[in-house]
Amino acid sequence: MTEVGLSLEGKTVWVTGAGRGAGRAIADGMAALGANVLLQARTATEIDLAAEKIRANGGRALAVAGSVADPRTADRVVNLAVAEFGRLDVLINNAGISPALRRSEQVTDDEWSAVIDTNLSGPFYTTRAAGRVMLAQGSGSIVNVSSVHGTVGFPRLAAYSASKGGLELLTKTFAVEWAASGVRVNAVAPGYLETQMTEGLRNSDRHHEMIRSKIPLGRFGRPEEVVAAVAYLASDASSYVTGTIVRVDGGWTAQ
Repeated sequence: MTEVGLSLEGKTVWVTGAGRGAGRAIADGMAALGANVLLQARTATEIDLAAEKIRANGGRALAVAGSVADPRTADRVVNLAVAEFGRLDVLINNAGISPALRRSEQVTDDEWSAVIDTNLSGPFYTTRAAGRVMLAQGSGSIVNVSSVHGTVGFPRLAAYSASKGGLELLTKTFAVEWAASGVRVNAVAPGYLETQMTEGLRNSDRHHEMIRSKIPLGRFGRPEEVVAAVAYLASDASSYVTGTIVRVDGGWTAQ
Protein backbone atom coordinates (compact mmCIF):
# COMPACT_ATOMS: atom_id res chain seq x y z
CA MET A 1 0.00 0.00 0.00
CA THR A 2 1.33 3.44 -0.96
CA GLU A 3 1.81 5.78 1.98
CA VAL A 4 0.32 9.28 1.64
CA GLY A 5 1.65 11.67 4.25
CA LEU A 6 0.15 14.86 5.62
CA SER A 7 2.69 17.16 3.98
CA LEU A 8 2.61 20.31 1.87
CA GLU A 9 6.33 20.38 1.21
CA GLY A 10 7.08 22.51 -1.85
CA LYS A 11 3.45 23.40 -2.48
CA THR A 12 2.15 26.96 -2.74
CA VAL A 13 -0.84 27.80 -0.54
CA TRP A 14 -3.01 30.93 -0.65
CA VAL A 15 -4.91 31.72 2.56
CA THR A 16 -7.51 34.50 2.68
CA GLY A 17 -8.47 36.21 5.93
CA ALA A 18 -5.03 35.26 7.23
CA GLY A 19 -4.40 38.18 9.56
CA ARG A 20 -6.03 36.90 12.72
CA GLY A 21 -8.00 34.11 14.37
CA ALA A 22 -8.49 30.85 12.50
CA GLY A 23 -7.03 32.29 9.30
CA ARG A 24 -3.72 33.11 10.90
CA ALA A 25 -3.62 29.70 12.60
CA ILE A 26 -4.28 28.06 9.22
CA ALA A 27 -1.48 30.05 7.55
CA ASP A 28 0.94 29.07 10.32
CA GLY A 29 -0.16 25.45 10.05
CA MET A 30 0.36 25.32 6.29
CA ALA A 31 3.84 26.82 6.66
CA ALA A 32 4.68 24.25 9.35
CA LEU A 33 3.81 21.52 6.83
CA GLY A 34 6.36 22.93 4.38
CA ALA A 35 4.20 25.14 2.16
CA ASN A 36 5.06 28.44 0.57
CA VAL A 37 2.26 30.68 1.87
CA LEU A 38 0.54 33.74 0.42
CA LEU A 39 -1.38 35.52 3.16
CA GLN A 40 -4.23 37.82 2.15
CA ALA A 41 -6.36 40.11 4.32
CA ARG A 42 -7.74 43.63 4.21
CA THR A 43 -5.40 44.89 6.93
CA ALA A 44 -1.80 45.04 5.72
CA THR A 45 -0.26 45.38 9.19
CA GLU A 46 -1.70 42.08 10.43
CA ILE A 47 -0.61 39.96 7.49
CA ASP A 48 2.79 41.63 7.30
CA LEU A 49 3.43 40.55 10.90
CA ALA A 50 2.08 37.04 10.21
CA ALA A 51 4.28 36.62 7.13
CA GLU A 52 7.31 37.95 9.02
CA LYS A 53 6.78 35.36 11.76
CA ILE A 54 6.64 32.53 9.20
CA ARG A 55 9.86 33.75 7.55
CA ALA A 56 11.54 34.06 10.96
CA ASN A 57 10.80 30.36 11.50
CA GLY A 58 12.44 29.42 8.20
CA GLY A 59 9.35 29.40 6.00
CA ARG A 60 8.51 31.24 2.81
CA ALA A 61 5.63 33.71 2.97
CA LEU A 62 4.29 36.74 1.16
CA ALA A 63 1.61 39.15 2.35
CA VAL A 64 -0.94 40.71 -0.03
CA ALA A 65 -3.40 43.31 1.27
CA GLY A 66 -6.82 43.48 -0.36
CA SER A 67 -10.45 42.47 -0.06
CA VAL A 68 -11.73 39.19 -1.44
CA ALA A 69 -14.81 41.11 -2.56
CA ASP A 70 -12.68 42.74 -5.27
CA PRO A 71 -12.05 40.27 -8.12
CA ARG A 72 -9.00 42.27 -9.22
CA THR A 73 -7.27 41.34 -5.96
CA ALA A 74 -7.74 37.65 -6.72
CA ASP A 75 -6.08 38.02 -10.10
CA ARG A 76 -3.22 39.96 -8.49
CA VAL A 77 -2.57 37.23 -5.89
CA VAL A 78 -2.62 34.45 -8.48
CA ASN A 79 -0.17 36.32 -10.70
CA LEU A 80 2.12 36.87 -7.70
CA ALA A 81 1.96 33.19 -6.73
CA VAL A 82 3.01 32.10 -10.20
CA ALA A 83 5.70 34.77 -10.48
CA GLU A 84 7.25 34.00 -7.07
CA PHE A 85 6.73 30.26 -6.70
CA GLY A 86 5.95 29.03 -10.22
CA ARG A 87 2.61 27.47 -9.31
CA LEU A 88 -0.45 27.55 -7.06
CA ASP A 89 -1.47 24.29 -5.41
CA VAL A 90 -3.92 25.16 -2.65
CA LEU A 91 -6.46 27.90 -1.98
CA ILE A 92 -8.03 28.23 1.46
CA ASN A 93 -11.04 30.54 1.43
CA ASN A 94 -11.16 31.60 5.06
CA ALA A 95 -12.05 35.33 4.82
CA GLY A 96 -15.49 36.08 6.21
CA ILE A 97 -17.49 38.60 8.17
CA SER A 98 -20.45 38.36 10.50
CA PRO A 99 -22.42 41.56 11.09
CA ALA A 100 -24.05 42.68 14.32
CA LEU A 101 -26.85 40.31 15.26
CA ARG A 102 -30.06 41.72 13.83
CA ARG A 103 -33.55 40.39 13.14
CA SER A 104 -34.08 39.57 9.48
CA GLU A 105 -36.68 42.30 8.89
CA GLN A 106 -34.22 44.88 10.20
CA VAL A 107 -31.25 43.93 8.01
CA THR A 108 -30.36 46.80 5.68
CA ASP A 109 -29.45 46.41 2.01
CA ASP A 110 -25.89 47.49 2.73
CA GLU A 111 -25.52 44.98 5.59
CA TRP A 112 -26.84 42.17 3.40
CA SER A 113 -24.55 43.08 0.50
CA ALA A 114 -21.46 43.40 2.68
CA VAL A 115 -21.84 39.84 4.00
CA ILE A 116 -22.75 38.24 0.67
CA ASP A 117 -19.96 40.11 -1.14
CA THR A 118 -17.29 38.89 1.30
CA ASN A 119 -18.56 35.45 2.31
CA LEU A 120 -19.96 34.18 -1.00
CA SER A 121 -18.92 36.34 -3.95
CA GLY A 122 -15.38 36.57 -2.54
CA PRO A 123 -14.77 32.80 -2.53
CA PHE A 124 -16.24 32.61 -6.03
CA TYR A 125 -13.78 35.23 -7.31
CA THR A 126 -10.77 33.64 -5.63
CA THR A 127 -11.71 30.10 -6.69
CA ARG A 128 -12.32 31.21 -10.28
CA ALA A 129 -8.91 32.90 -10.40
CA ALA A 130 -7.05 30.02 -8.73
CA GLY A 131 -8.87 27.49 -10.88
CA ARG A 132 -7.42 28.90 -14.09
CA VAL A 133 -3.92 27.97 -12.88
CA MET A 134 -4.89 24.70 -11.21
CA LEU A 135 -6.84 23.43 -14.21
CA ALA A 136 -3.86 24.14 -16.46
CA GLN A 137 -1.59 22.27 -14.00
CA GLY A 138 -4.00 19.35 -13.78
CA SER A 139 -3.92 19.46 -9.98
CA GLY A 140 -4.99 21.55 -7.02
CA SER A 141 -7.00 21.61 -3.82
CA ILE A 142 -9.45 24.29 -2.72
CA VAL A 143 -10.74 24.37 0.85
CA ASN A 144 -13.62 26.66 1.73
CA VAL A 145 -14.33 27.61 5.33
CA SER A 146 -18.07 27.43 5.93
CA SER A 147 -19.83 27.35 9.31
CA VAL A 148 -22.20 25.35 11.43
CA HIS A 149 -24.73 27.98 10.33
CA GLY A 150 -24.38 26.94 6.72
CA THR A 151 -26.52 23.97 7.77
CA VAL A 152 -28.37 25.00 10.92
CA GLY A 153 -30.47 28.13 11.05
CA PHE A 154 -30.03 30.58 13.89
CA PRO A 155 -31.89 33.78 14.81
CA ARG A 156 -30.42 37.11 13.65
CA LEU A 157 -27.96 35.54 11.21
CA ALA A 158 -29.92 35.67 7.94
CA ALA A 159 -27.17 37.06 5.72
CA TYR A 160 -24.41 35.03 7.35
CA SER A 161 -26.33 31.75 7.16
CA ALA A 162 -27.34 32.41 3.56
CA SER A 163 -23.74 33.11 2.59
CA LYS A 164 -22.39 29.96 4.21
CA GLY A 165 -25.17 27.73 2.89
CA GLY A 166 -24.46 29.12 -0.57
CA LEU A 167 -20.75 28.50 -0.09
CA GLU A 168 -21.36 24.81 0.64
CA LEU A 169 -23.33 24.38 -2.60
CA LEU A 170 -20.72 26.38 -4.49
CA THR A 171 -18.16 23.93 -3.09
CA LYS A 172 -20.07 20.96 -4.46
CA THR A 173 -20.64 22.59 -7.84
CA PHE A 174 -16.97 23.39 -8.39
CA ALA A 175 -16.10 19.89 -7.17
CA VAL A 176 -18.17 18.08 -9.79
CA GLU A 177 -17.14 20.50 -12.56
CA TRP A 178 -13.40 20.22 -11.93
CA ALA A 179 -12.94 16.64 -10.67
CA ALA A 180 -12.00 15.27 -14.09
CA SER A 181 -9.25 17.89 -14.34
CA GLY A 182 -7.60 16.84 -11.08
CA VAL A 183 -8.77 19.80 -8.99
CA ARG A 184 -10.48 18.94 -5.71
CA VAL A 185 -12.86 21.30 -3.89
CA ASN A 186 -13.99 20.69 -0.30
CA ALA A 187 -15.00 22.66 2.77
CA VAL A 188 -14.67 22.62 6.53
CA ALA A 189 -17.60 23.87 8.59
CA PRO A 190 -16.48 24.92 12.08
CA GLY A 191 -18.71 25.55 15.02
CA TYR A 192 -17.98 28.33 17.48
CA LEU A 193 -14.24 28.84 18.01
CA GLU A 194 -12.16 30.69 20.58
CA THR A 195 -11.29 33.62 18.30
CA GLN A 196 -11.67 37.39 18.28
CA MET A 197 -14.93 37.02 16.35
CA THR A 198 -16.57 35.20 19.29
CA GLU A 199 -14.93 37.21 22.07
CA GLY A 200 -18.10 39.17 22.81
CA LEU A 201 -20.16 35.99 23.10
CA ARG A 202 -17.62 34.32 25.34
CA ASN A 203 -17.44 37.35 27.62
CA SER A 204 -21.19 37.27 28.15
CA ASP A 205 -22.19 34.63 30.70
CA ARG A 206 -25.69 34.34 29.26
CA HIS A 207 -24.68 34.02 25.61
CA HIS A 208 -21.69 31.83 26.34
CA GLU A 209 -23.82 29.35 28.26
CA MET A 210 -26.57 29.41 25.61
CA ILE A 211 -24.10 28.54 22.84
CA ARG A 212 -22.17 26.02 24.94
CA SER A 213 -25.39 24.19 25.84
CA LYS A 214 -25.98 23.44 22.14
CA ILE A 215 -22.57 21.78 21.68
CA PRO A 216 -22.47 18.08 22.63
CA LEU A 217 -18.75 18.30 23.44
CA GLY A 218 -19.63 21.13 25.80
CA ARG A 219 -17.05 23.73 24.76
CA PHE A 220 -15.98 26.15 22.05
CA GLY A 221 -13.47 24.78 19.56
CA ARG A 222 -9.84 25.83 19.25
CA PRO A 223 -8.48 27.24 15.98
CA GLU A 224 -5.86 24.49 15.75
CA GLU A 225 -8.66 21.89 15.65
CA VAL A 226 -9.84 23.45 12.39
CA VAL A 227 -6.27 23.66 11.08
CA ALA A 228 -5.99 19.87 11.28
CA ALA A 229 -9.07 19.38 9.09
CA VAL A 230 -7.91 22.00 6.60
CA ALA A 231 -4.46 20.38 6.39
CA TYR A 232 -6.02 17.02 5.58
CA LEU A 233 -8.15 18.44 2.76
CA ALA A 234 -5.29 20.57 1.42
CA SER A 235 -2.81 17.70 1.27
CA ASP A 236 -2.56 14.57 -0.87
CA ALA A 237 -3.77 12.57 2.13
CA SER A 238 -7.30 13.42 0.92
CA SER A 239 -6.63 12.59 -2.75
CA TYR A 240 -9.94 10.69 -3.09
CA VAL A 241 -12.04 13.36 -1.37
CA THR A 242 -13.93 16.07 -3.24
CA GLY A 243 -17.28 17.81 -2.80
CA THR A 244 -17.23 17.02 0.92
CA ILE A 245 -18.07 19.22 3.89
CA VAL A 246 -16.04 18.26 6.99
CA ARG A 247 -17.89 19.47 10.08
CA VAL A 248 -15.69 20.55 12.97
CA ASP A 249 -18.46 21.65 15.29
CA GLY A 250 -18.27 19.62 18.50
CA GLY A 251 -21.30 17.60 17.40
CA TRP A 252 -23.73 20.52 16.88
CA THR A 253 -25.07 19.28 13.52
CA ALA A 254 -25.32 15.67 14.71
CA GLN A 255 -28.43 16.56 16.68
